[in-house]
Amino acid sequence: MPDGGPWRGLDAVGGLAALRGLLARPLASYHLLLASAGLLLLIGLTMVFSATSVRDYAQGGNASASLTKQAIFAVIGIVAFWACQRLPARTYRSLGRPALAVAVGLLVLLNLFVAYGRLTGGATKIGPLEAELLGLYIGGIGLQPSELAKFALVLWGAHVLARKGASLGWWRELATPLFPVVGLMFVLVGYNDLGSMLCLLALVVGLLWAAGVRLRVFAVLSAIGLAGIGLLVAVASLGAGSGVRGESNYRLERLTMFVSPPPLEQCRDDLCYQMVQARYAIASGGWFGTGLGQGWSKWNWLPAAENDFIFAVIAEELGVVGCAVVVSLFAVLAYTGLRIARRVDDPFRRLAAAGATAWLVGQAFINIGGVIGLLPLTGVPLPFISVGGSALVVTLAAVGMLASFARAEPDAARALHARPPARWVRLVWAPLPPLPGRRRRAAPPSDARGTVPQARRRRRDDQAAPRGARDGRGRGGSADERRR
Repeated sequence: MPDGGPWRGLDAVGGLAALRGLLARPLASYHLLLASAGLLLLIGLTMVFSATSVRDYAQGGNASASLTKQAIFAVIGIVAFWACQRLPARTYRSLGRPALAVAVGLLVLLNLFVAYGRLTGGATKIGPLEAELLGLYIGGIGLQPSELAKFALVLWGAHVLARKGASLGWWRELATPLFPVVGLMFVLVGYNDLGSMLCLLALVVGLLWAAGVRLRVFAVLSAIGLAGIGLLVAVASLGAGSGVRGESNYRLERLTMFVSPPPLEQCRDDLCYQMVQARYAIASGGWFGTGLGQGWSKWNWLPAAENDFIFAVIAEELGVVGCAVVVSLFAVLAYTGLRIARRVDDPFRRLAAAGATAWLVGQAFINIGGVIGLLPLTGVPLPFISVGGSALVVTLAAVGMLASFARAEPDAARALHARPPARWVRLVWAPLPPLPGRRRRAAPPSDARGTVPQARRRRRDDQAAPRGARDGRGRGGSADERRR
């Protein structure tokens, strides 16, 4: 048949059946997670080299300087992934509170340094410790406390919600201690970085959604969140973030520019210059792009091309096809994270998986939406792909936690125990997860507790006694005898 006839439909049905068969395998979630995260990391290293090679060569004569730094952080992140996928759920639950305390302490320290520098007009540096707008530097090694705060909030929030259980229907259970701590994190992060605060908001929404909180709670939280975002936008006039007291509110200008963009002639040298250059890069890419490394936006035309706007470089050099591949990989990551959250039987694992997935996918959605014009610009990096050491390490650590949970799915745990890998593989890669449904055997009764009552012992003939019968207390005889 020239057009394939009925075989075309059979091929589609067979392909769907094969896909269902692959997804039905016990370790499908684990393999999907490794494949999507690994490909995104590989694409990220490639695009970092493409976006920074010209600038690095012009400044220092080494075109691979940024790639080398990012590759070092990628290796550290892979080690963090390896360590996190070996940890059990009880370790993550115990790490939630210390990690949150460390994150809050670093955020307070960062805000104090930044505030002190703006009040005195001097350098924000004390000894080897130096602070910038979003990061702390100790001896030249940078750390963004907001990235650690995301992971810490996932662990601590999942532990708190899992411990409360069915009592989450009461407002008092959500008000203590979840909402005050979340509000504090929003203020500490959002004062300098509104984009990271929106990522925290997506994380909290994912946690509450997985916990089964009522819709009215989401409505109230949405109203409070919008009011808080409006307040953070307003305080930019007082110097919040990169704003300067007495100058124009850059956060408000970004919102108004998104709602009613000015004419193109007014954007060439104004606040929307970066947005216009990103549009030019996307438009010049077409369907298949100009070719890897052949884009012109990295020739100092597009600011932050290797960080916030690296998706524009992907669109220019790899075209619509490359953008579709990246978006598809994030979609696979979202599906895998929600699949893990649905399949695990531990409430903490379910909540932590949903929160981490909402964080990673929500941050990617905010970044891509801002670059292509669907959302206002917020300045958040693209996970796995943008330049950033601490962000990449924390992201890979979160993926390692998801990998640990994927191996702990009931079907995956049974399959691993049925055909366990070699001992050296378990020592080098990951130990066997616990089997589902295994409980400790009840301890035998001690002499202090006494023996088991005779009425609770099972008869030796394995037959239940007739209803109403009692050992040694029969109700036989006539009524007169019973009265005596």
